[in-house]
Amino acid sequence: MEFRKNDILTLDIEDCGVDGEGIGKADGFTVFVKDAVIGDRIKAKIIKAKKNYGYGRLMEVITPSPYRVKPACSIARQCGGCQLQALSYEQQLKFKEKKVRGHLERIGGFQDLEMEPIMGMEDPYHYRNKAQFPVGKNKDGKIITGFYAGRTHSIIDNRECILGVKQNKEVLDRVIGHMEKYHVQPYDEATGKGLVRHIMIRYGFHTDEMMVCLILNGDKIPAEKALVESLCEIPEMTSITINVNKKRNNVILGDQLYLLWGQSYITDSIGDISYQISPLSFFQVNPIQTEKLYGKALEYAGLTGNETVWDLYCGIGTISLFLAQKAKFVRGVEIVPQAIDNARENAKLNGIENVEFFVGKAEEVLPREYEKNGVYADVIVVDPPRKGCDEVLLDTILKMKPERVVYVSCDSATLARDLKVLCAEDYDLMRVSTTDMFPQGVHVETVVLLSQQKPDDTIEIDLDLDELDATVAETKATYEEIKAYIWDRHHLKVSSLYISQIKRKCGLEVGQNYNLSKSENPKVPKCPPEKEAAIMDALKHFQMI
Repeated sequence: MEFRKNDILTLDIEDCGVDGEGIGKADGFTVFVKDAVIGDRIKAKIIKAKKNYGYGRLMEVITPSPYRVKPACSIARQCGGCQLQALSYEQQLKFKEKKVRGHLERIGGFQDLEMEPIMGMEDPYHYRNKAQFPVGKNKDGKIITGFYAGRTHSIIDNRECILGVKQNKEVLDRVIGHMEKYHVQPYDEATGKGLVRHIMIRYGFHTDEMMVCLILNGDKIPAEKALVESLCEIPEMTSITINVNKKRNNVILGDQLYLLWGQSYITDSIGDISYQISPLSFFQVNPIQTEKLYGKALEYAGLTGNETVWDLYCGIGTISLFLAQKAKFVRGVEIVPQAIDNARENAKLNGIENVEFFVGKAEEVLPREYEKNGVYADVIVVDPPRKGCDEVLLDTILKMKPERVVYVSCDSATLARDLKVLCAEDYDLMRVSTTDMFPQGVHVETVVLLSQQKPDDTIEIDLDLDELDATVAETKATYEEIKAYIWDRHHLKVSSLYISQIKRKCGLEVGQNYNLSKSENPKVPKCPPEKEAAIMDALKHFQMI
């Protein structure tokens, strides 16, 4: 049977799509229906039809699912920011686990995965420490603020979002009241005129510090002294700034930032680490779950205090400083210069000195430091944006061969794609954990641990060659002395096998190697370039070459 636009269908919702939409079938025709819940029997109107599938609008819930709950927000359907509010929280967590597993299986090719239980929240509301409210007018010309309806730029009036902190409403009331009193116009996307584009609010959960940043299509707001006085009546107020964005685009923040009152940042903490957060800083929006997520990343890194770690896409150093508590040294990379400035300040704030930060693209900085400067890593941590890691970066990780790779991901589809590359030859997927950073929404954070593969036919060789016959040059340093020198000078661990390979390369006698594999084609690991350079330095130091 052929279905067309505006057809009304009765559907049993049997599954849930990656964006939280319900999935039902009619005579083999698959229909995706927003706001439908697994277990619902519904009536849906077809709004878009393809050959074998279509999209429907929920018209009526005939028989509600046992998993259906009444949304805590009265405008949940219109707003579209909380795609899963009608689904019980227990089922939300199951949906997110299933979503990650599905991507890892279908895209990554990983089967029979043992995933750790998802880390959810006791109270899955009022968890966001940041909110950005667009400002506009309704049909009656009244100034409103709230959130864009799904896939539109129509503002749904809402000053009491149940995901944000309760103090947001007072800030919004005062700013809108100021605009009305002094006839300040909101920005109009259609004409490019008007002044106030967005109101951004940040809140420190552990410090009770609050920041208000007004994003303007101009350099200043009328009667700013009166606005500052009003906002400062809020006890938690710490920072009031203006961000200038005169461009006609969909980007919220501009590059220019002015301080109106207080300090230019607020402070918050994750675990024992404090962070200064500016209006332009990226900082995870759910501090309660962030501590769980970073704790899992730190656990997976398996740090003992002797490791050198690279943290790629480090932002303001949130993960870097977390790792530095247990690592020997951490190097962070981030493309945003202001974020690196914040990272360095955060390191000073916490008295952490075993860190170094680089400005640039991770896919440019890491290959440069590896190929030109011979840097290495025992552990690499990546926390990329939704698009995942660049191919050049993945290739460099494979060349560097760190013992462990910890991948933190906000998009399990690109995670699965990248893991397929890393695990094709050199790494095994050892552990997978998910964290619900966005209750009521569809997104989920995942952290995985990759460890170097250990082929069965690879023989670990560690000979005590110093007891064998040696040349005069060789007697100048034992293998253990060479290892100790390299560790102290370069912070690298090298095996006797690698030392013997480089000694042979230099024409030095290494004695009879009587512990090789008995197979005809043994896979003997080749000394990496950075370790070869370190061994050469040691041989020169001991005047063996």
